[in-house]
Amino acid sequence: MAYRSPSLADIVTTLEVDRRGDRHFVATQLDNPAHHIVGGHIAGQALMAASRTAPGRIPHSAHVYYVRAGDARYPVDLHVDVARDGGTLSTRQVTARQNDQILLEALVSLSAPVESLDYQQPIPEVPEPDSLPPVQEQLAGFADELDGYWVRPQPFDLRYVDPPPRLAVESENPSPRLRMWWRPSESVPADEVLHSCLLAYLSGTTMVETALAMRSATPIGTFNALIDHALWFHRPADLSDWILSDQFSPSGIAGRGLTTSTMYNRAGQLVCLATQELYFGRATA
Repeated sequence: MAYRSPSLADIVTTLEVDRRGDRHFVATQLDNPAHHIVGGHIAGQALMAASRTAPGRIPHSAHVYYVRAGDARYPVDLHVDVARDGGTLSTRQVTARQNDQILLEALVSLSAPVESLDYQQPIPEVPEPDSLPPVQEQLAGFADELDGYWVRPQPFDLRYVDPPPRLAVESENPSPRLRMWWRPSESVPADEVLHSCLLAYLSGTTMVETALAMRSATPIGTFNALIDHALWFHRPADLSDWILSDQFSPSGIAGRGLTTSTMYNRAGQLVCLATQELYFGRATA
């Protein structure tokens, strides 16, 4: 059976975790043929749960450790501990459990608005997104592979500046850098917390590509699992327009790959910086 990506509506709906108590939430997962819980998705759910316990404050960072794999056919319990509420910053610890086993531990910091010095590094010089073809057009020559996996409809419109994974794997000199414009394939509610959760989801599913390229591999036939994932949210992300993700893999060692992503909005403002480390190898790690 051909693999179908989850719809954008399914992602948005499941990021809106179900509140069962002051600090207890239940998170529905997105099932797939391997029944694998997607790391970026459950990270976004943990971020949403933490934000629900700090009204009026917006997440500015999240640090996530993926402890063990879960089963996407079943929901996950999220428990939020209130570590601190200060004058400006709030800290939350989120523990995700399934069948009494810990799947994820996260620390989330949230902030009230503050007026202060504002500076950043400039956006890289890249072609405008409208001048680039959708990834499905870039990979049209591989439409017959894997039941159309490379050209399947996706919840995000992806416009690659650098070769996407299926093309990068053909290169004799793979690059550790991959730049890509993206935006949701449909409109999403104008909710700053939801947009941060969608950034977590997207970074969790695309940053692996830079490490895969250095291994001359693609997501197909390559076991990989997120070990940890950190995000810093600098400015609100307006997901009605394009976001540039400048992704880089500075190191790979001992079966692990380290990746980063710096995201900018269309106006050139720095929106988010993310890092993650992945494990490649045996599924029993």
